[in-house]
Amino acid sequence: MEFFTISLLNGVSYGLLLFMLSAGLTLIFSMMGVLNFAHASFYMLGAYLAFQVSEWTNFWVAFLVAPVLVAILGGLFERVVLRKTHKFGHVAELLVTFGLSFVILELVQLIWGRTPVDYKVPAALEGSLFNLYSSSFPVYRAFMMLVAFGMLGSLFLILKKTRIGLVIQAALTHPETTEALGHNVPQVFALVFAGGCALAALAGVIGGNAFITEPGMAQAVGAIIFVVVVVGGMGSLAGALIASLVIGVGQTFAVGLDWSFIGGLQSLGIEVTPETFGYPVWKLKISQVAPILPYLLLVVMLVVRPKGIMGTRDE
Repeated sequence: MEFFTISLLNGVSYGLLLFMLSAGLTLIFSMMGVLNFAHASFYMLGAYLAFQVSEWTNFWVAFLVAPVLVAILGGLFERVVLRKTHKFGHVAELLVTFGLSFVILELVQLIWGRTPVDYKVPAALEGSLFNLYSSSFPVYRAFMMLVAFGMLGSLFLILKKTRIGLVIQAALTHPETTEALGHNVPQVFALVFAGGCALAALAGVIGGNAFITEPGMAQAVGAIIFVVVVVGGMGSLAGALIASLVIGVGQTFAVGLDWSFIGGLQSLGIEVTPETFGYPVWKLKISQVAPILPYLLLVVMLVVRPKGIMGTRDE
């Protein structure tokens, strides 16, 4: 019971962090058809800017300021570079965002160095929320979940209940008609791109101190974000939420399981010996293969349902 409850809560909190990351990328793709390869770099930039602002002021100011700064940078990039690249097709967009990821990485290393920075959890959110036998659930993990749910609710209200949300949805499905009605569609695209970057930065603000803030953090989450987007369905926020939770919970449980494959088969009554599969397979445990489970899920999803859990697009 202890292992199940703590692992479930940790898995949900990690999954919600993945959703915060993938939500921005999903919005950008659904609106603009752009797979932003620099998305994880904006996550890293958000963490580093939050660290710097918190050094000058405090975490709560950084919590508000860092996403805004990254949104401004993202909007400028869309206006100055990406919008002009759009006419050359998707390959050019992929290449320019891929190049941007390296530019951000080099700038981060030039400014803050190549070693991790001391970005700490604020004192007000330290400690455990509750204890369950010998395990505890940190207050900060609960805060991460609260922020993620707040972001999810805000996205729903903005997209479904406000005028700007209606314009965004109209520009998604009928851009020419929306522009004919007097709305500036390129400006809407810039707003969406900036908003997507801000969501990535917000994930960096609350994830950078929960895990580690260092130059390799973008690479660590970059691949798994695309797994979430593809498994959930390209352009589907609901699908991204489901995929994030499935991957977050599944990977967290797998890391904590110290079971070997041969032991699992034997517990099911299947007669096997170490020689049946060979020594390396016999020795492997579920916790050892946990890092590759999301990518195995990606392969299975592409074979069984290429559009993803809730995808509707063919791209």
